[in-house]
Amino acid sequence: MPALTAPYPAARFRRARKSPAIRALMQENAVTVGDLIWPVFLTEGDGVEEPVPSMPGVVRYSVDRVVEAAKAAADLGIPAICLFPYTPLDKRTRDCAEAWNPENLTNRAIRAIKAARPELAVMTDVALDPYNIDGHDGFVVDGEVLNDETVEALVRQTLSQAEAGADIIGPSDMMDGRIGAMRGALESAGHHNVLILSYAAKYASAFYGPFRDAVGASGALQGDKKTYQMNAGNSDEALRLVTRDVGEGADWVMVKPGMPYLDICSRVKRELQVPTFAYQVSGEYAMIRAAAQNGWIDGDKAMAESLLCFKRAGCDGILTYFAPDMARLLA
Repeated sequence: MPALTAPYPAARFRRARKSPAIRALMQENAVTVGDLIWPVFLTEGDGVEEPVPSMPGVVRYSVDRVVEAAKAAADLGIPAICLFPYTPLDKRTRDCAEAWNPENLTNRAIRAIKAARPELAVMTDVALDPYNIDGHDGFVVDGEVLNDETVEALVRQTLSQAEAGADIIGPSDMMDGRIGAMRGALESAGHHNVLILSYAAKYASAFYGPFRDAVGASGALQGDKKTYQMNAGNSDEALRLVTRDVGEGADWVMVKPGMPYLDICSRVKRELQVPTFAYQVSGEYAMIRAAAQNGWIDGDKAMAESLLCFKRAGCDGILTYFAPDMARLLA
């Protein structure tokens, strides 16, 4: 029997691209509203929605307004919101005591949101930079960011947020040993169901600038954060950090920034098979927004494509300032 010879070309990949219906059947990854965590900024006052100039479309909310924003997010199907405070200068000190004040801005916002929409998960940031007159994530003595003393303070901050009703604790400080200390403290205090989403692989990045504007840390920061955040040239180290944090009690892990580090997201998910999140940080957001405002790109399409890339890389969820816009687009 003669061999069958397929006519040229045998493989026509364009067959599977010929219509939206066929393309939908072939699509390997997709973004859903359930993948999104919305980071929001807080400020003191009542009835305040204060624009962040370096992040077009992003505002700082007073507690009453963040409750309304949280309700709107929940109505869109967004499962979680993450809180970052803009602390007044008179409450930023070297001892960072405002970080664990039960009545600080974050803790008041947690209680208010959970009272209004208890089904919405509330995530918090654990680090000292919003409260530190030095702008660093830890205590600074003679130019050195102290590790163990900072961890003790972070534990106090963690317990304060858990007692206020936080569902997810997000340690973003990159101190060594903080996950084990936090998990032990949460268990001892009876907060057995509070999740830890560790910023396990957080790089010393140039993409954080607009965020620091938003929380008021830009002017205060002396030097850089390279003694405790990761070197952008390292990949294997990220795997070691994630492995350590999971071993110490982290439930989920994060790679930050996002798009410049999609290779790290992919490695973490593929090699370690742990719940993997990424943070599409302020600089990434601001670049897309600014280019769209100038008419250089289609903003909605660029937003959707950027978020799809995280899913393709293996991420289970994404922290993104685009969350409400993406949720509306998906709807």
